[in-house]
Amino acid sequence: MMRTITKAVAIAAILTAITPVALAANPEATDITTNFRTAGASIERLQVYEIAGIVILRGRTHDKAQAEELGRYAQSLGYARVANLIQIREHRDVEIARQAEVELAVNRSLDGCRFSVTAEQGVLKLAGSVKHELQKDVAMAVLRNIDGVREVQADLNRF
Repeated sequence: MMRTITKAVAIAAILTAITPVALAANPEATDITTNFRTAGASIERLQVYEIAGIVILRGRTHDKAQAEELGRYAQSLGYARVANLIQIREHRDVEIARQAEVELAVNRSLDGCRFSVTAEQGVLKLAGSVKHELQKDVAMAVLRNIDGVREVQADLNRF
């Protein structure tokens, strides 16, 4: 019984001595995202943190060159160690165009309209004809809500 108490006291003493050292070993992260937004790269969900002299870049883009440019920008600011964790996403143009066609077809307020949809690098191009002016706005809103769509360009006429 006495040995168990002695061991418990010894462990408590060690933990009490180690805790301040362990807390001091965790460096604080500084959010420097706003400094990098002005660099001109269009990175989705950009997050930039500096931890103990290391810059960590996170986000998503379709352009590998922009991700690399942001890493060089960090080095030009004097950071020698840069962890570039920006994800390069492939364009899913065929999937986006199919999803757009489905969404337009199932929307009851667009009944009677004729559409042609193409996608290129996340930009949807919508052509065709609508019965009412309001249907143009509805079609644009439907397409903007599709995942992966960066922009919608429309050339719609009334018939």
